[in-house]
Amino acid sequence: MVAARITVNGKEAPIAPAAPHTTVLDFLRERGLTGTKEGCAEGECGACSVLVARPGVNKPTDWVAVNACLVPVAALDGQELVTAEGLATPGAPGTPPALHPVQEEMAVRGGSQCGYCTPGFVCSMAAEYYRPDRCAHAEPAPADGADAEHGPNGFDLHALSGNLCRCTGYRPIRDAAFAVGAPTGDDPLARRREEDPPAPVATEYRRDGAEFLRRGTLAETLRLLRERPDAVVVAGSTDWGVEVNIRARRADCVVAVDRLPELRELRVASDSVEIGAALTLTEIERRLNGSVPLLAELFPQFASRLIRNGATLGGNLGTGSPIGDSPPVLLALEASVVLADADGEREVPLAEYFTGYRQSVRRPDELIRAVRVPLPLSPVTAFHKIAKRRFDDISSVAVAFALDVEDGLVRKARIGLGGVAATPVRALATEAALEGRAWTAQTVEAAAAVLRTEGTPMSDHRASAAYRSAMLGQSLLKLYAQTTEAVSS
Repeated sequence: MVAARITVNGKEAPIAPAAPHTTVLDFLRERGLTGTKEGCAEGECGACSVLVARPGVNKPTDWVAVNACLVPVAALDGQELVTAEGLATPGAPGTPPALHPVQEEMAVRGGSQCGYCTPGFVCSMAAEYYRPDRCAHAEPAPADGADAEHGPNGFDLHALSGNLCRCTGYRPIRDAAFAVGAPTGDDPLARRREEDPPAPVATEYRRDGAEFLRRGTLAETLRLLRERPDAVVVAGSTDWGVEVNIRARRADCVVAVDRLPELRELRVASDSVEIGAALTLTEIERRLNGSVPLLAELFPQFASRLIRNGATLGGNLGTGSPIGDSPPVLLALEASVVLADADGEREVPLAEYFTGYRQSVRRPDELIRAVRVPLPLSPVTAFHKIAKRRFDDISSVAVAFALDVEDGLVRKARIGLGGVAATPVRALATEAALEGRAWTAQTVEAAAAVLRTEGTPMSDHRASAAYRSAMLGQSLLKLYAQTTEAVSS
């Protein structure tokens, strides 16, 4: 087994002697790359963002921004990483390096003040700068003071939704984002996109009695899990990384599944869409390209771009959390999970998957291989996320709808709920109150009264039980208003 190594800013470095739980952030800072900062240690502030070379959607390689505070450095064994320090072009001997175009615009437009958050912003902006189809989304320059999600250069401001700044008021940062041009032909990071990313490598990293393991195939991984049922399984580490940082959790054995080819497939057949459990949400979003509208509505509301660049559907379902944003959507879509172990596979409807708080029917030696969404899709869909912040926040209540309405009659209704019970749940009573009835204000008001009673909402620091119940009913009224407005217009 080759010793674990990582390429940082073009130079290979051994991962040892870092402990298996050491984050990329701490690994970099211990080596003098102090541009990468720790602000929250939870993946909310973006001060730690770095670029990783990953399989591309439109080119062989994409430069993807991730939270270095969450990812174990052992997870990047054999992979390639660039920090804010590595973006600048080295100058001739005795001369300073030339700033990267993103760094230059941040400097000249006042996008950096105290400077703490700047390297993280720069890395997130660089990932968007190198997005292959960015310029195809260019829009006219916004009027002074007007908001715009895409700039005249096609820059998507949501690429920065996971980066926080307390000094600038964001306007200079937006100006810098909207001012960057296209990469030039001699840009080494742009040229790098034309080559394949580093291939996944098998990893056996052991230190101080702990292990970080990655097998090359799904079959090998499943055999390992049968031998080590105590292992913690990670993909993007967006959940486990928080446990390590905030709660000082440690594991004797961590098994990585994020690069397994069998978990990274997306198949569209005549009767279903099958989504590999280790595809990141960003990869799913770009590869589906809106073909599953309810998922397309979910993605922009799921945490931040930095988190979506690492988070997976398998991880979101594997934790069994009642406040995950994907389960309500997948329940409304009547999805099922494909569970694999060393002996074979079984398919479980998601409505039967959760058994209790952070508990499910998945056994310790099983992995979620894929999520299967049946076709055809219901035409009337919506995802309503009620949270204290519009983006990058945990839901107080999440509601997903998928309805078939034909000739003014509700033929079929599926409603998924999150944040109102110990598990994500289907609103079965409300579905029954809608199906077979006319899609009218009277029907909807009666069904909304039923929806307010679904689940077992509790009061906590995010919302009261009464508020959650009220929001459940209001969400259905909002859906009706949206659909009737769409028909009338």
